[in-house]
Amino acid sequence: MNKFWTFIGFLNRLKEMDWTGRRKGLTDKEKEYIDQAPSQNPYGLIGLILGGAAFTFGPKYGLIPILGVVFCMVTVFTFDKEKEDNPWTFYIGIVLSLIGLIMFIAGEGHNLIF
Repeated sequence: MNKFWTFIGFLNRLKEMDWTGRRKGLTDKEKEYIDQAPSQNPYGLIGLILGGAAFTFGPKYGLIPILGVVFCMVTVFTFDKEKEDNPWTFYIGIVLSLIGLIMFIAGEGHNLIF
């Protein structure tokens, strides 16, 4: 369990890094102002997209919903109530992945355009 929390700490440190370089020319006061505004957890957005892919392609490829559920359930622990807006992206990603997994197990499928 200690390794799990170490991994969550690593994910939180990755979340705090400035990957795009947007804050390069900002003053300290501007950076503090930006940090005060609630933001969205990037792992929640990735989980939501993965859940949508699991719902769409999960009935045909069963590995995608499993990856979606595992990813969302692990990264939901990176959610910080003080700094971030809402955890619903994680929950919706989990539900969509579970629906895709249940459809794969039941052998059901979508009538999609492609």
